[in-house]
Amino acid sequence: MNEISPRKTLPRLDESLLTHLPPFSKLERRDIRTILDQATSRRYDEGVAIFDEGAPADRFFMLLDGYVRVVRFTPTGEQVTALHIPAGQLLGIAKAIGRETYPATALTATESIVLSWPTRLWDTFVSSYDGFSTETYKTVGSRMGEMNNRIVEMATQQVEQRVANALLRLINQTGRKTPDGIEVDFPITRQDLSELTATTLHTVSRLLSAWEKRGLVQSKRKRIKVTDPHALVVIGQG
Repeated sequence: MNEISPRKTLPRLDESLLTHLPPFSKLERRDIRTILDQATSRRYDEGVAIFDEGAPADRFFMLLDGYVRVVRFTPTGEQVTALHIPAGQLLGIAKAIGRETYPATALTATESIVLSWPTRLWDTFVSSYDGFSTETYKTVGSRMGEMNNRIVEMATQQVEQRVANALLRLINQTGRKTPDGIEVDFPITRQDLSELTATTLHTVSRLLSAWEKRGLVQSKRKRIKVTDPHALVVIGQG
């Protein structure tokens, strides 16, 4: 993990930053202004913890730009990546699942810009702003569904299928089109991929090397590009 640098508070933000984001897209600009005026905006360097697992959930967050890795730590101190969150989504919403502490740690996968509000405002937002509640619980449902799918995959699928499906999810959620494929749009290591799929680093490295030779992926220096998505779909389906 990178050394944590001081978080930088940003200047007053314009309402247009939130108008297209689902929790706020149904609101009038004056309501969005009210919400923004109660927010703290900060820029984080790559590899910084926005909040830590087990800490009091005293704030909730909106990722304006960048990517975040949600990680858990085992009793022996091993880090396990649970999921990745792209820009435009809420995070740290412990209140939505009835928790008073954060269930995981949120680490920036890239330089990121984040808004946050005191958790005491959560109930006000839910009751006062149309769409905030429904869109928030859609987000919770989507993440729970993704986690359940991964549990099923780990119980029923071979390693090769799990790694292929993890890459397909990543390019579907965060992919950036390039002339020769679709690249995961944030730095991701083979270790990250092994954590996502409950697979050893050796196995992930072996699979990626084999797929590179077949022209399915390109992998170098924390960057993974899928050059033949259809072939990965076939592998993922077994």
